Amino acid sequence: MNRQNHANLQRSISQPAGELTQHESMHRQSHGFTLLELLVVMVIIGLLAAYVGPRYFAQLGKSEQGAAKAQIEAFAKALDTYRLDTGYFPSADLGLNALVVRPSGNVRWRGPYLQKAIPLDPWGRAYIYQASSPDSDFNVISYGKDGQVGGVDDNADISFR
Repeated sequence: MNRQNHANLQRSISQPAGELTQHESMHRQSHGFTLLELLVVMVIIGLLAAYVGPRYFAQLGKSEQGAAKAQIEAFAKALDTYRLDTGYFPSADLGLNALVVRPSGNVRWRGPYLQKAIPLDPWGRAYIYQASSPDSDFNVISYGKDGQVGGVDDNADISFR
C-alpha cells in the first residue's frame, strides 16, 4: 500500500460517519441553489412587497400633499409681503408672477418676493391664483393629483383659504 492510499484510509477510519471529506464538502458547495430554495425566497420577497408596497405609496401621496401645502403657504407669505409693499394684492391678470417680476408702473414693488421662479405643484400643474373675493383677500389652489375640482384623499383640492 502506498503512502497516498494509506493516508486516505486513515482519514476515512478517523472520520465520524455522516461527515464529508474536505474534497466532498467543497464539491457539494459548488452546486448552487435548488429550485425549491429559489421559490421559497421568491415567495418571501412577494409577501414583503405586498405588505410594504401599499404603505409606501400611501405615504408618497401624503408627502405630495404636504409639499403642495408648504408651497401654498410660502406663496401666501410672499403675497402678504407684496401687499405690505404695494398696498394691495396682485390682480388676477398678474397672478403669482407678480411675486417674481415687477408689474409695469408699480414703483412700490420691492421684490422679487420668491427666491426662485414659481414652481409647479407636485403633480406638474400650475397653481391657481384667485384675487380678492368676498370671503378672502386671495386664494391659491392646487386641484390635487387628479387636477379636477373637488376630490378626496390624494385627489383632494389644496388651498390656502
